[in-house]
Amino acid sequence: MPRKKSATESPARKAAFEVLLLVEAGGYASDLLRTRCEQTDARDARLASQIVFGCLRFRAQLDFLIEHYSGRPPQKFDAEVLISLRMGIFQMRYLDRIPASAAVSQSVELILRTRRHYAAGVVNAVLRKVDRSPVEWPDAPTELSMPRWLLDRWARQYGAATARAIAEASLRQPETYIRVPPGKVLGKVKAEATRVRGCFRLTGGDPGGFRIQDIGSQAVVPLLDLRPGMTFLDVCAAPGNKTAQALESGVRTVACDLHLSRLLDMKDLGCPLLALDARRPWPFRARFDRILLDVPCSGTGTLARNPEIRWRLKPEDLADLHQRQAKLLANAMEMLAPRGKLVYSTCSLEREENEAVIEEVLGSAPPPALRRIPGVDAGDGFFAAVIRST
Repeated sequence: MPRKKSATESPARKAAFEVLLLVEAGGYASDLLRTRCEQTDARDARLASQIVFGCLRFRAQLDFLIEHYSGRPPQKFDAEVLISLRMGIFQMRYLDRIPASAAVSQSVELILRTRRHYAAGVVNAVLRKVDRSPVEWPDAPTELSMPRWLLDRWARQYGAATARAIAEASLRQPETYIRVPPGKVLGKVKAEATRVRGCFRLTGGDPGGFRIQDIGSQAVVPLLDLRPGMTFLDVCAAPGNKTAQALESGVRTVACDLHLSRLLDMKDLGCPLLALDARRPWPFRARFDRILLDVPCSGTGTLARNPEIRWRLKPEDLADLHQRQAKLLANAMEMLAPRGKLVYSTCSLEREENEAVIEEVLGSAPPPALRRIPGVDAGDGFFAAVIRST
């Protein structure tokens, strides 16, 4: 018989637990939270999001604390037990308004739901040892909750102080920015203008009908110098934020993406949409005055927003990404009209995905027109270079 639902079962913690298990299986936290919490009370949805992102951002610290309190390495626990412990410790040490008793009882309840009754006593015993006493972290990767190989490569490329700033920024909740097209007014939305035209930082409340788009992302499109009547190709367009921003300029736009399902979410933009693999020969002969190639990348500039990436990415992945990005750039260059302009961009901090791609395709790389570094600049990390045809 199915276990009777507890009267005190928390929808927020149940959703967070399920999402974290799916992230371990390869899912993405933001997408999963959006679907799992669609019908959830707003307060529960906020708590679920807080727990999920907190457990992912601070995972190295939490795993150190699990071993500190249990005397066992984290890898010795089943995934469900490990996630329950991370959630319990995060609530008890990192959140101020969660009673310890609630964190313990709900973590035990989560384990009971999985029918791992043998582990409920373990979870209860470990969490009852948790307090807020200061802990000395054994090393920088644990303190900053970041894989050592990423910290080391950022230190080589940007210097030790900047590498630390990047890692520290990835532990903070990112700010929310919205796009306000020309002619639109904020109305009752609380936001303040930034240096990027049309980009506003949300300071409170609901964003209303405005698109949420990071300031780094909004800084890319202006590099194209778009003018009314120009032809514009957005090669890897989904989810469509940059496409929508480009359409504000009155350009004649074609938006492409590999995934038809993601293009279907862009139908409201009103421009032609084309599902294709942009590494293959193009199915048309037209040339475009302006091209945006915002390539799929590692996303290391977005670790505050997508914290699971830091635990998923491997050094060897960068070589694979580089090859795909170089092929995309070479193909996109074939579609650029004479005296046209192409902007190559990523939300990656890694040279292999940025300058090295342009160098491979063109023989040399123009100076970056945009480089935003988390912890140094507001918002996510971005790279962009402007390539001109003759």
